[in-house]
Amino acid sequence: MQHTSKLPNVGTTIFSVMSALATEHGAINLSQGFPNFKSDQKLIDLVSKAMNSGYNQYAPMLGDLELRQAIAKKYELLYNTSYHPESEIVVTAGATQAIFTIITTFIKPNDEVIIFKPAYDSYEPNVELNGGKAVPIQLQASNGFKVNWHEVKEKINSQTKMIIINSPHNPTGSVFSKDDMLQLENLTRNTNIMVLSDEVYEHMIYDGENHQSACLFPDLKTRSFVVASFCKTFHNTGWRIGYCCAPKELMQEFLKVHQFTVFCIHHPTQKGIADYMQEPKHYLELSDFYQKKRDLFLTLIKDSKFKFAASKGTYFQVLDYSGITQEHDVDFAKRLTIESGIASIPLSVFNSNNLDNKVLRFCFAKTDDTLKQAADILNRII
Repeated sequence: MQHTSKLPNVGTTIFSVMSALATEHGAINLSQGFPNFKSDQKLIDLVSKAMNSGYNQYAPMLGDLELRQAIAKKYELLYNTSYHPESEIVVTAGATQAIFTIITTFIKPNDEVIIFKPAYDSYEPNVELNGGKAVPIQLQASNGFKVNWHEVKEKINSQTKMIIINSPHNPTGSVFSKDDMLQLENLTRNTNIMVLSDEVYEHMIYDGENHQSACLFPDLKTRSFVVASFCKTFHNTGWRIGYCCAPKELMQEFLKVHQFTVFCIHHPTQKGIADYMQEPKHYLELSDFYQKKRDLFLTLIKDSKFKFAASKGTYFQVLDYSGITQEHDVDFAKRLTIESGIASIPLSVFNSNNLDNKVLRFCFAKTDDTLKQAADILNRII
């Protein structure tokens, strides 16, 4: 029997395409979202210490207890809210596994899931893989990629099972305001609609703004999974370790799938991160760290032909190239990589019907030298 699937073929995502193109042509790679600088040696030493101390066998299914306690402490410190470390926090193989498991646990055939486009590329395939229907709502570049909550209200019906939100938002760098979260809370109140809140960039939010986590809103918290990432926070995207938090009754269902997918996560990494998190500055200082990089990058390209509004969160900056060319964004991104030596991500691949707003995404989680080299290239494009 031949199996068919709507899912993309292995290796065909825009990220792999652009990174391969960057490698082939020796281009500066600002496409995929990974740092090109070293992580803190202290963290690496703590993980190595855990290995040498014998933490090399299975960790508990929910995650190392000390790490779950450190996560719980973080939520109390930042959001004045609580998740019980023994029943409401689970360590996962990156945020992507948490997202997949949440969707697989709760989405059944014909369930509808509202997704805001442009969207991280794993949401929709995960919904479709489980027989659900993704209901896209297109965010408009012209209004700063803000949500039209009236449109959301119109899309909600008896089949709506879940709404996926992502703030700070990949790929646009926009963030949800307190009013956005209150609107979401009001729309889902007295319904059976769950919220999957992807908050992997929670510690990268700029200009004095505060992250509006779903856990800050009491009614919303009762129906939400909050997903986070140590990979993004501590500059180790290859470690693939994250976590999710949810009320006990939701987490009990999550574990029914989690136990048969990964069961548990790399033990020494968990021990090392648990020790590292005893100093909150390791995540509290991240916004300042990345804002300096954002500001450097934007200052360097202020006289270029690209138009932009400063990213409000994440380590991504979108640039409008409509003043340079009317080429399709995929074509222009490829041409920039091949001819100019700089790789980016075209936003149309994340949009409904591949809507092309003439916008490219650039990652500024790079060394200052790399950002300066990238800016020199962008400034020469006319």
